[in-house]
Amino acid sequence: MKEKLKIIPLGGLNEIGKNMTVIEYGQDIFVIDCGLAFPDNELLGVDLVIPDITYLRRHRNKVRGIVITHGHEDHIGALPYVLKELNVPVYCTRLAAGILNSKFEEHRMTKQVKIQCVRAGDHIRLGCFDIELIHTNHSIADAVALAIKTPLGMVIHTGDFKIDPTPVSGEMIDLTRFGELGKQGVLALMSDSTNVERSGYTPSEMEVGRTFEAQFKGCDQRIIIATFASNIYRVQQVLDAAANHGRKVAICGRSMENIANVAMELGYLHAPKNVLIDIADINRYPKSKVVVVCTGSQGEAMSALYRMAFSSHKQVEIGHGDKVIISASAIPGNEKSVTKMINELSKKGAEVVYDRQAIIHVSGHACCEELKLMLSLVKPKYFIPVHGEYRMLRRHGELAVQTGVDPRRVIIADIGRPIEITTKSARLANPVPSGKVLVDGFGIGDVGTAVLRDRKHLSEDGLLVVVVTLDSESGIVIAGPDIVSRGFIYVKEAEDLMEELRRICQRTLDRCLDEEIRDWTTIKANIKNDLSEFLYRKTKRSPMILPVIMEI
Repeated sequence: MKEKLKIIPLGGLNEIGKNMTVIEYGQDIFVIDCGLAFPDNELLGVDLVIPDITYLRRHRNKVRGIVITHGHEDHIGALPYVLKELNVPVYCTRLAAGILNSKFEEHRMTKQVKIQCVRAGDHIRLGCFDIELIHTNHSIADAVALAIKTPLGMVIHTGDFKIDPTPVSGEMIDLTRFGELGKQGVLALMSDSTNVERSGYTPSEMEVGRTFEAQFKGCDQRIIIATFASNIYRVQQVLDAAANHGRKVAICGRSMENIANVAMELGYLHAPKNVLIDIADINRYPKSKVVVVCTGSQGEAMSALYRMAFSSHKQVEIGHGDKVIISASAIPGNEKSVTKMINELSKKGAEVVYDRQAIIHVSGHACCEELKLMLSLVKPKYFIPVHGEYRMLRRHGELAVQTGVDPRRVIIADIGRPIEITTKSARLANPVPSGKVLVDGFGIGDVGTAVLRDRKHLSEDGLLVVVVTLDSESGIVIAGPDIVSRGFIYVKEAEDLMEELRRICQRTLDRCLDEEIRDWTTIKANIKNDLSEFLYRKTKRSPMILPVIMEI
């Protein structure tokens, strides 16, 4: 029986972020990307979300390496956690390697990680797979697609891409190579679906540069620009516009400073002479001669721009005479925090320019016409939309049909559902272990459904702690019951209710004593049941009730 080619998504489908795909044939596995996602409002207290790699752990002897398409967090952010469990080589381009090295230093794992630097045009041999890197355009430098030669045929993974005929740096995406591979025959295409709901073409990054020039021209205000830390092209255009208009530039925000330093060391970012200054020195220059480039375009609570908006930044105080340019669109889910920040900046007297008012941001992802062009060039036998929520994947599948792909050969997968391809067919197989692993502080995976349920309960209804001291021999109450409320009611304004709770608790304890119940678990359960029933009847609320029993 011939082996099947398995494509197993462990992240990036029916969600945005956490991108990770397993390619398996026979005794060989390699992994495409290893990203994280940021928690939504339901994941209370969680810092990061990473893919579940149970399947890879079970088959660790088959895993030959991890190949990274580019250096964004949703493609590399989980590597420090995954590599602690899977000691395999990582293959990536120079900028991604530079960003990863700084991450591994933070995690104190530089010695055990094996990074192999590669570039567009190179081939990587991993087991039975020959992987060619193809140059693409994206909102970060050094992005590549992967052309994977397998025993059953060619599989192409576009990574995140757009078609930019006038990129800020480097060349246009290598459409010629995609076309050549299409003529040779492509078994399957996995393509980025992020912008499939947008018609037309994604504007060139150069458009933003022209907008910056217009915003700088004749402006006598201090200019503060917030953008994604990884968008080196955007930072480069700010530096160029500032130099053209005689301004100094200060870079602010930890992640922005780290990535800018890496990009300058590797030659991806070029600062004109005497333009860069330290953020601590901005007050030595007139406002009309200063630009601050910072993090915070998504309204993150600890970011530089957010702290400026809410007057907690040490070096920058925003007010009249400031122009704030938010050079990014809000990621779904961040709209409220971005709007809140814009309102606060406006209250302080700053002029705020954001996405709806001018072309100050363009996406790094292909829109409909570019996606159709990719499909038309590659002409895949099977099409697998990736990187998007379900409606995006489905819409991308419809585009594929428009370009001539047989609708029966469009495969919309889900996380953990392997796609098994043979010489004659492709099908969705039985699920493998997959899902979300939650990172909270130093804990990885120790916050599960039960913990999140408790956190949600506490956030909605608060906590009551009942403290009772019993005689160890007789079981008689020596002290208490004392009741402590946190997040339920303000005790000083509800003394009658608190007294009633004490009386109910005392009656419950007396009943347990009469019935000779001495088991702590049973006593606690009785206290919780009696108090819960009363409180819901009285207040229509159900706080978490935590009885604490001590014996002396």
